[in-house]
Order: sequence, then C-alpha cells, then structure tokens
Amino acid sequence: MDALPMDALPMDRPALMAALRARIGRLERGGAAASLARAAAGTVALADSIDAALPDGGLARAGLHEILAAEPGAATGFASLILGRASAMPGGNAPILWIGPDPDAWPSGLTRYGLSPADLVMVRAPRPSDALWAMEEALRCPAIAGALLTLSDIDLTAARRLQLAAEAGGALGLLLRPDTEEPGPSAALTRWRVNALPGLGGTQHNLGDPSWSLDLLRCRGGQPRTWTATWRTTLDRLDTEGDTTPMPATRRRRA
Repeated sequence: MDALPMDALPMDRPALMAALRARIGRLERGGAAASLARAAAGTVALADSIDAALPDGGLARAGLHEILAAEPGAATGFASLILGRASAMPGGNAPILWIGPDPDAWPSGLTRYGLSPADLVMVRAPRPSDALWAMEEALRCPAIAGALLTLSDIDLTAARRLQLAAEAGGALGLLLRPDTEEPGPSAALTRWRVNALPGLGGTQHNLGDPSWSLDLLRCRGGQPRTWTATWRTTLDRLDTEGDTTPMPATRRRRA
C-alpha cells in the first residue's frame, strides 16, 4: 500500500479529510476478513511475564493504550514492537497508520522491531484536531490492524472517543506522549512509561540489543508493575526481568 506523498501532505483540512477518507474507504472494502482474524486473536503477545500480568493474557486489541515517553527512542521502539505484532495476521500483514504533526519515525529503522515499512502509512496532521480525526477514522476501519498517534496533550473526552472507535473497528490504538509530571486522567486500557537502559552485548561499534525500563502505570482490571526488558533483535523476542508484585506507590505517583 502506497503512503500519501509527503510533498502533498501540507494541505487544508477539507483536502486532508477527503484524501484520508478515500484511503480508509478503499481499505474498508477489503477489510472484513482481517477484522474477523483480529477479533479471533484477541490480544497481542509481548512477553510471558508481561502477558501474565495483563487481564486478557496479552495487550488487548480493539482498545486504546497509552505510552509515556521518558526517553523518546525507547518509547518508539516499544511502540513499534507492539504495532509490528498487531500487524501480523495468519493471512498476511495488515496496515498500520502512524499519525502525528510531523511523523519522524524512520521506517527502515523500525524493521528491527518487526514493523515492516510495507505495512506502514505515515500521516502528517499538523493540527491536533486533524490528528485526532485521522486517528479515530483509522481505528474504526476494519482493515487496519493498528494506529499510533503522537500528541502532547489529549483531553478525556477525546481519549474516550478513540477508545470507542477502537472497540468499534477492532484495531489496536497507541497514544505516544511525552512523560510529564502530571499526565492527567486516561481513558486508555493501559498506561505505560518507557525509559532507556544500557544495551546488552554491545561493543565499540555496536550498541547491542535495546533495553528498556517498562512501567505499567495503569491497567484496567490489573495492577501496576515494572519490568526490565531487552529486545533480542536476532531472535524477535522480548526478554524480561521484573517484579511479580504491584509497583510501589512512589513509582506510580505520576500515573
């Protein structure tokens, strides 16, 4: 699937809506089978210890999840891992939308986390209202496996609309936001904080496998927890070391 040409993206709101509505309409016409397959899958598996702590046995599809970026590169990697696994379907990969005021993700670099550039549609939406509209329409589309929205602030009403859209369309939605002192209330099923740790197995010319500190700050039907996670690039596997008890209150004071 071809992405919108970047030089054609700076456009007025009606043109942006018309172009994206046409793209989503084409996807919807062939998306019924993919939607059924995602519904059957139910969740996205991350790692055994993480999946065991989540109420659905994995990260629930047809829902909104929030990632607070304590370190932007680490948060982008974690989000890419989730979206890559959300995209994988028995009959072939389904599309992923990456939406933001100026999407700066490097598609070729995301392949190390299993997110193929061939499945990725980058959507530039400079105004928050356009970005929220694009995200809501994407989540309602049965042919789309997942969508990510980078946005600094979002009110509770808008977040609830995105959660309802994900439930209606069956897609997995990610909100990627900066980690702030007061992130505010959330309508998402889960809220994570992701920070970077020194890579493992690195050399002078190789940073090694990426390692992250993963804090599950909020989880509907579950308890806050924390893990140290390492993405094994060559094995396509997330290894974890983590607490089996709820996170101390001092660690989740900004949740």
